[in-house]
Amino acid sequence: MPMLPGGRQAPAEQGAGIPRPCGRIPLLALALLLPAAPAWAAEGAHALSLAWALPFAGVLLSIALLPLLAGHLWHHHYGKIAAGWTALFLLPFAVVFGPGAAWAEFSHVLVGEYLPFITLLLALYTAGGGVLLKGNLVGTPATNTALLAVGTAIASVMGTTGASMVLIRPLLRANAGRRRKMHSFVFFIFLVSNIGGSLTPLGDPPLYLGFLKGVSFFWPTTHLLPQFLFCALLLLAVYWLIDSWAYAKEQPGAAGRVPATPVEPPPPGPEAAPAERFGIEGWVNIGLIGLVVLGVLMQGLWQPGEVTLLGQAVGIERLVAMALFLAITLASVALTPARLREENGFTWGAILEVAKLFAAIFLTMAPVLAMLKAGAAGPLGGLVALTSDAQGQPIPWVYFWLTGALSSFLDNAPTYLVFFNLAGGDAQALMGQGALTLAAISCGAVFMGANSYIGNAPNFMVKAIVEEQGVRMPSFFGYCGWALVFLIPTFILATLLFF
Repeated sequence: MPMLPGGRQAPAEQGAGIPRPCGRIPLLALALLLPAAPAWAAEGAHALSLAWALPFAGVLLSIALLPLLAGHLWHHHYGKIAAGWTALFLLPFAVVFGPGAAWAEFSHVLVGEYLPFITLLLALYTAGGGVLLKGNLVGTPATNTALLAVGTAIASVMGTTGASMVLIRPLLRANAGRRRKMHSFVFFIFLVSNIGGSLTPLGDPPLYLGFLKGVSFFWPTTHLLPQFLFCALLLLAVYWLIDSWAYAKEQPGAAGRVPATPVEPPPPGPEAAPAERFGIEGWVNIGLIGLVVLGVLMQGLWQPGEVTLLGQAVGIERLVAMALFLAITLASVALTPARLREENGFTWGAILEVAKLFAAIFLTMAPVLAMLKAGAAGPLGGLVALTSDAQGQPIPWVYFWLTGALSSFLDNAPTYLVFFNLAGGDAQALMGQGALTLAAISCGAVFMGANSYIGNAPNFMVKAIVEEQGVRMPSFFGYCGWALVFLIPTFILATLLFF
């Protein structure tokens, strides 16, 4: 995905804070911090406690457990459940800090974070669903590995979300006749939705934040390429072995094969459809995805000033980008033939689910990020203290794992920014003598966003699309188990080699 809400310039202090009963304490936004922000967070630490993290924990546990324990209730009422956890944060917040503070926090997240996020995701989802890869794609190990490799390669150009939306449906169609295929979509999230976005600021939100803070555009390309190649090639090789084993199990005569051929044969007789040549339909949507990427890049290069909306200062470029994303969505709907979307299996259910759940995640996550950004003075100061040795020098491997561990469950974009600032916040210094620390922060945020469904927005989107097509995906904890088995050993090896 090219960017998330963290990719915007943070507004000034007005309207974005949490007042204590005895004064005004700004709560940090989920976006870029202004230079004074560490002081805000330090002051805010005195007003917050770990109890404020309970609604966020409730959202996560609901996503993880309710589909397993009360599936019917969850699938019919997940929006209401998410809204309930949000209310359990905002209502006590209003009681303790005042209704004005609660409204300021709600409007800040809505205008500064959620609307830019969901309009971007909506545009990519709609345009990506209008791109149809034609041809008799058969889900062999070679075909599947090639699709994952292509998606991993293009993710840094069109963003992890864009690449995911374009290629997930072709992968679904190619494997329509396969019985053992869950692993393909899990590795798709690992590679296309996360690790593939590590080479440019357009690839993944954390790197876009670094670009806005002064990290040069091609710094990730030159400094993260070895880590990217190691993790991507290793995971692709592991995937090919797993898929080859699964594919062999499905072939006629294989011991223990499931009672289905991997690909349905064409109907007999002269009506059998001829082999279809590979091609792409919906080129207009490819162009629209390109416009989305340009809209993301525009926000980092053109900053004409700010206006006030719902009491919040928001950059004009952000409003222009949101309008552009909505226009792209409408253009895609108007210009894409209904037949093409039907062949793609496109529906609006997945984006609706993401929109409802991430609204709750963004709001309830704010206090957790505040505690983290409070630094050593905050409730999570023990974690922060681990990033430096006795002489006060940064420890790159600790930055890699702390940034990654928190990016697995918090939004990886603001998590990147937290540790960027802890490492000094000076892009020029970090690109020079601090290059290893900056590489560790960047890799931790981008790579380990793959460790859970909510670490990066495309993860949950891919899960929703796959399940909407009737394919079973792992539960929340089941997916984390896949990450524990395949990703964590990969990251341990990367630590030994690079950090």
